Amino acid sequence: MSQFVQLSDYDASIHREILDALTRADESVIEICEDRAIAEMRCYLSKRYDCDRIFAVTGSDRLQLVLMMVIDIAVYHIFCIHNPQKLSQLRKDRYDRAVEWMKAVAAEDISIEGAPLLPEEVRAAHAPFRLKSNPKRVNHW
Repeated sequence: MSQFVQLSDYDASIHREILDALTRADESVIEICEDRAIAEMRCYLSKRYDCDRIFAVTGSDRLQLVLMMVIDIAVYHIFCIHNPQKLSQLRKDRYDRAVEWMKAVAAEDISIEGAPLLPEEVRAAHAPFRLKSNPKRVNHW
């Protein structure tokens, strides 16, 4: 179970009554969907950022943009449990926006302000291409 997201964080995205109705007041369903959302985000962010440090933070020190995206993804998964055929367009759009944002972060088109980066050598190992050369030769003519 992740401590990154608290139950009170959902209040800004979904009414508590709706959340309780969708999960049938079973908080373990919420935790499962949170863990899945974080795992999905790790797939995109782990190329550049230290995900262990990002998702270990609690309280007001959390990155609010990352928190919002985790909640949007988790709420989408919660809604899909109930009845995927009657999923609101707003939830689909917010999930799609979160995925587009993660793809842009992974492609290094945008960055997350304040997020801890991986060490340079680790990021270089994840780079799509690497420029290297042989050591310089010294020729004596």
